[in-house]
Amino acid sequence: MNGQSGLSSVEAAARLNRDGPNLLESKARRSLLYAYAQRLRNPLVLMLALAGAILAVTGDTPGFFIIVGILLLSLTLDVVQEHRAGDAAARLKEKVSLTATVIRDSRRQDVLAAALVEGDVILLAAGDLAPADGVLVEARDLYVNEAMLTGESFPAEKQVPADCRPAEPCNCLFMGSSVVSGSATVRLTATGRRTRLGAIAQDLGRPAPPTAFEAEISAFSRLIVRLTLVLVLSTLLINLLFHRPPLQSFLFAVALAVGLTPELLPMIVSLSLAHGALRLSRRGVIVKRLSDIHDLGAMDILCSDKTGTLTEACISLERQVGLSGAESREVLELAAVNAAFETGLKSPLDEAILAAAPQGGQDWTKLDEVPFDFERRRVSVLAEKEGRRQIIVKGAPEDILALCQRQASANGAVPLEDEGRAQARQLLSQLGSEGLRTLAVAWREMPSDCHLAALTDEHDLVLAGFLAFRDPPKADARAALAALTDLGVTVKIFTGDGAEVTRHVCRDLGLNPDTLLCGSDLATMNDEALAARLGGVHIFCRVSPAQKLRLLSALRRQGHVVGYIGDGINDAPALHEADVGFSVDSGVDVAREAAGMILLRKDLSILAEGVREGRRTHANILKYVMMAASSNFGNMLSMAAGALLLPFLPMLPVQILLNNLLYDISEIGIPMDRVDAAALERPQRWNLNAIRHFMFLLGPASSLFDFVTFYILLHLWRADERMFHTAWFVESMATQILVIFIIRSATPWRSRPHPLLLATALCALAAALLLPVTMIGRAIGFVPLPFPLMLTLTAITLAYLACVFMLRRLAMRHHALE
Repeated sequence: MNGQSGLSSVEAAARLNRDGPNLLESKARRSLLYAYAQRLRNPLVLMLALAGAILAVTGDTPGFFIIVGILLLSLTLDVVQEHRAGDAAARLKEKVSLTATVIRDSRRQDVLAAALVEGDVILLAAGDLAPADGVLVEARDLYVNEAMLTGESFPAEKQVPADCRPAEPCNCLFMGSSVVSGSATVRLTATGRRTRLGAIAQDLGRPAPPTAFEAEISAFSRLIVRLTLVLVLSTLLINLLFHRPPLQSFLFAVALAVGLTPELLPMIVSLSLAHGALRLSRRGVIVKRLSDIHDLGAMDILCSDKTGTLTEACISLERQVGLSGAESREVLELAAVNAAFETGLKSPLDEAILAAAPQGGQDWTKLDEVPFDFERRRVSVLAEKEGRRQIIVKGAPEDILALCQRQASANGAVPLEDEGRAQARQLLSQLGSEGLRTLAVAWREMPSDCHLAALTDEHDLVLAGFLAFRDPPKADARAALAALTDLGVTVKIFTGDGAEVTRHVCRDLGLNPDTLLCGSDLATMNDEALAARLGGVHIFCRVSPAQKLRLLSALRRQGHVVGYIGDGINDAPALHEADVGFSVDSGVDVAREAAGMILLRKDLSILAEGVREGRRTHANILKYVMMAASSNFGNMLSMAAGALLLPFLPMLPVQILLNNLLYDISEIGIPMDRVDAAALERPQRWNLNAIRHFMFLLGPASSLFDFVTFYILLHLWRADERMFHTAWFVESMATQILVIFIIRSATPWRSRPHPLLLATALCALAAALLLPVTMIGRAIGFVPLPFPLMLTLTAITLAYLACVFMLRRLAMRHHALE
């Protein structure tokens, strides 16, 4: 590197190869072989492999090959689908990956932050995240938020003083900090795990706490494990007490465990979420965390900013007025100096000011500034013109007015009396009622030897006047809000604007403008009072970032699943706090990093589509869980009871395993399945109690039909062991496979299943029906069934499906799932 010319591309590539990517943890994809090995540690897989080994040693070749088939199917589906889901997620995340402007080969270029190396020279501006540790080469009015490292909420000033050594914090930027205002040129000194943030990688490397969705999936899995242990141990004990062969008893117990366990659950969840992410990407939503798709479907409250989301964000300056309401060119000139020289993130209001006064600041010299922050809600610039130094302050009218002791007049600055303050408030109310956003502009003379501006200078100001801006509502915003309301999502507006302008815009959007609460009112409320008001208030104005965070926390404590959409520096805490955070690809780095989903355009209409997709994904996962829980539980309960009541095992271990193999194949198409429109109309939340109730209702019902089958086979058909095994295998397969077409929809005769689900289910059923007449079937103990018996089994299956349809409606209505 030479000065600020940066590294060469060749040197950067060599350092990247030497030091690795600029990441806190390695993102290298593990091999498929490693993924298989990881799954072999599963106790159930080990038990199944042990059973296969025992069968191989004892010469039971058909049983061995079936167990190997089940192992390969379960493991391969899970590994391949997880790998594909990972690839899809990686491709989507690349679209919104953090980038940095770096000087390489003596020219500016944008590269992925992960490709930065020690020695790179990067350029930072307001809103950027520091992608690595570095020392300042140049800095201009640089203020940085280092809360992630220090816990300090106020920005820290960074500069390049002559007496500051490179290792001192005043001259360093650290990975994870964000630029609040100013600009900087930084030479990187450490990347990835070698950064200060990487020094705490042990904490960062710990698994993230499980989401609500992941926790409920784990709870369901624990329920299945408990049931499996009870059934398997009970069955094994019964068989041993009846002096049945120990090996066969053990294999029968293992087969029961395999049959009761929903092996495909990880694959179904992974594939459903990945498929949902791909569908969302086609609608303009990039998913960074797959688990957020479930939260999107469960979301019942969306908190949104106003500017740019509900309005066009095409702001124009309408008026510049003094305290009397008359047009004032001086107000615009002072505001233009402030807007031209401030180095923080330019707001649309600043752009409108500079568009109206393109020569702003031309005859002025900037000396210093106090950057904007969201607690003060103002920015101050110290500037000089013709030897006269002034601090020019621009910001929220209420805050500026409180700092003013004088007002501008034709005779110079005169005291601002109570009458003048009342006149100012009346003028602001009038402008707000017209739907105009306002900024106040004030100033103060500074000594000729003053070179630095400080917070303590923002007092005894002279009120110059007000700027009024217009930001019309989006043409389609009203329809988008109506669509979200129809989906059962309540929209709450968080804005920094005043009450009057917010009421005007919300009235145009069809929102009730009377349900409004201001930040000043929030500050006087305790948590109990706020909780009592939250339900009836949908518009919050003049709220600070800390108040947004408080509102989101209060809503979540009330049991709501809350979404938040924002794209500014001040939105990052709220995006972290929300169950699902949305930013836009044009948002600042810190907001995009905090969000779980990125919108390719800032438009509420695509959120409605995203909500439907989240609910569609949830519904398909729920189909598998309900079917696997109820059907598997019922069949295994029947086998356990049959082992006690029948003179022989109700099904041989190898037959149980084959049953499970075909059943798994039949369910592969569930993640792609269509979903009833009714399931998309309201928030969908994981309900373990409903699943447990469904399982304990339909499971015994399935067993009841199995017992009827047992009775018919033993007493009407006088079936021997081989015919019994064959007939119950066929009946069991038919009921398990066909029940998905009943469970998947409230109106199965109207709702068409996805072609893949239809194909896998019918192919698995056809294989089960044809198996008894094949050589493989005869090798594992099956015999061809007479046609009248097949008709009897068909009648039992149809009766069972009709019973499931009625019980499903009963269970779903009981838990308000339909």
